[in-house]
Amino acid sequence: MAQNLISLGILIILIGFILVFIGALSAAPKGDAKVAVGGFIGFIPFGFANDKRMLWILMGIMGALIFFFIILPYLLRSR
Repeated sequence: MAQNLISLGILIILIGFILVFIGALSAAPKGDAKVAVGGFIGFIPFGFANDKRMLWILMGIMGALIFFFIILPYLLRSR
């Protein structure tokens, strides 16, 4: 089980690198870039963005992740 979680984590990191690489290659013209950054400090989500719509999307993703982290122990316990 632990080996599967490690493999899953590495796969998610690699997918993230690929998405960043694709985004860098297909960059918008200068001056038109929109950026959003988010993360967690403990269980509290935070985010910064230069576009209001992107911030709302980021907070939605962060909310879904925190829901997943809350429900994950219950899913793993039933196995």
